[in-house]
Amino acid sequence: MKSQKLGRGLGALLGEIEEAYDNEVSQKDSIIEIALKDIRPNPFQPRKHFEESSLYELGESIKNDGLIQPIIVTEDVDGYILIAGERRLRASKLAKLKTIRAIVLNSDEQKMRQFALIENIQRDELNSIELAHAYGELIKLHSITQDELSTRIHKSRTHITNTIRLLQLSQKTQRALIEKKISTGHAKVLVGLDEKQQQLIVNSIIGQKLSVREVEATIKSIKNSTVESQSKHESISFDFKLIKEKLSLLGFKTKSSNKGLTIEFDNENQTNYFLTLLQK
Repeated sequence: MKSQKLGRGLGALLGEIEEAYDNEVSQKDSIIEIALKDIRPNPFQPRKHFEESSLYELGESIKNDGLIQPIIVTEDVDGYILIAGERRLRASKLAKLKTIRAIVLNSDEQKMRQFALIENIQRDELNSIELAHAYGELIKLHSITQDELSTRIHKSRTHITNTIRLLQLSQKTQRALIEKKISTGHAKVLVGLDEKQQQLIVNSIIGQKLSVREVEATIKSIKNSTVESQSKHESISFDFKLIKEKLSLLGFKTKSSNKGLTIEFDNENQTNYFLTLLQK
C-alpha cells in the first residue's frame, strides 16, 4: 500500500509543474509576498552548480517584467523553507529585490525532496552528475526499479542506466564533467577505467581537444595493450626441473611455480650449509 501511495504522488509531480501546483495547493494556500531574507534554501536541492551569468539575466528579467511563476515554500518556525524555485530565488537576490511572490504549502520532508527533484528534472537544469543523484534518489524514495522510473518520467532505461553509471567515475573526473571541461559523451566512455587512466585521458581531452570517437579509440588501444601485456606476462614460464633435482640431492626441499622457485629450510644449519654452497 505504501509503494502505491508513493507511486501516485510521483505521478502527480511528474506532470507539468503548474499541474503539480494545482494538485498540491489546498484552498488555504495562497500567493503572498515574502521577504527574501526570511527564506532558507531547500536542504534537499539536488542542484549544486548554478551559472552566475544566467542568474543575472534571470534577475534582470524578474526586475523588469516581474516573476511569472511564484516559488513554493513551506512555513517554518523562524520563516520559510524553499521547496521549489531555487534559480528564481537566487536571481531575485542577485537583483537586490527585497521580496518575492510565493505559494505557501503545508509540506513534509518527503514532498520537499520530491518537488526539488522533479522540478529540476523537468526543467533540464541539472548537470549529468546531479541528474544521476536525482534519479538514484527517486528510485530510493519510491522503492522502484530503473525500468519503472523510466516509464514514469518518460526517459529511456538506457539513458537512466548510463547516467547513474557516471557516479562510478572518480571525483576528479566528475568535477571535470560538472565544470564542462569534458562532455557527458566523454564521461560515459571513461566509466570502467581506473582513476589514473581516467585522469590521463581527461588531461588529453582538455589538452588535445579530443572528440568522443578519438577517446574511444584511445581507450580501446589502452585496453588492448593491457591485455597483450598480461597475456605476455602470463605466458612466461621457467623450467626448474634440473635445479630442483640438484637441490633435492643436497637435501633441500623445494616448491616451484611457472616463474618462481622456493627453497624450504628445516633449521639454521641448513641455511648455513646453503650459504656455504653459494660461496664455492
